[in-house]
Amino acid sequence: MKRRTFIKTASTSSLAFAVPTIFTLTDPSPYSTEELMGKADVDLFGEGINLRKEAYESFLDMKKAAQADGIDIKIVSSFRDFYRQESIWERKYLQFTEEGMSPLDAIDKIIEYSTIPGTSRHHWGTDIDIIDGRPKSSGDVLVPEKFENDGPYVGLKQWMDENSETYGFYLVYTDNPRRRGFKYEPWHYSYAPISIPMLTAYRKLNVLKLLQQEEFLGSEHFTTGFVKTYVQDNILDINPALL
Repeated sequence: MKRRTFIKTASTSSLAFAVPTIFTLTDPSPYSTEELMGKADVDLFGEGINLRKEAYESFLDMKKAAQADGIDIKIVSSFRDFYRQESIWERKYLQFTEEGMSPLDAIDKIIEYSTIPGTSRHHWGTDIDIIDGRPKSSGDVLVPEKFENDGPYVGLKQWMDENSETYGFYLVYTDNPRRRGFKYEPWHYSYAPISIPMLTAYRKLNVLKLLQQEEFLGSEHFTTGFVKTYVQDNILDINPALL
């Protein structure tokens, strides 16, 4: 089988919160603000896959190679638009506040694993949450324990560690103990050839201003300091290969 190799040069990106509100003529972005925030119609490919064309084709190559090694890569989640993310956010916000958490504590709890609407990588059609479809498993499938030790998806994780980057897919939220932001997600991979330029474009948005225009539950508690830290820790403190 012909294997696709993705080679990325070293990045000089920093975690600075220097985000101009517009693009200059010398640095045009092919992505609109609405597209980056999950509010635009995007051409997606593959029933149950829902990725941009190049990412979809590379995923199929990767899935075929994994099948040959006894691994059935199954997508649990891929593209999610702004409004789907908003419903996830509000459901969790209501759950935690009704359990007695303060709004700020509820927000901190949500962003252990879930993104603020308009800030999710899943808005881009480049990112996937995956499991191995062959082993039987009960309960929540996207928990770190199932990808390690004797967990049902340890074989998938080992295969991805050895092969995923050949197809352009990189783990986003690594287990590096110095990494901040979202907790370790051994199931979340991103198609780097597209997601890297999309993140570059996203960094040029005024995220604070954009979020202040939204009215979903809890958004009134987003201070300047909170959003700055969220961008630095949750959006940018990821696998360095994706910057």
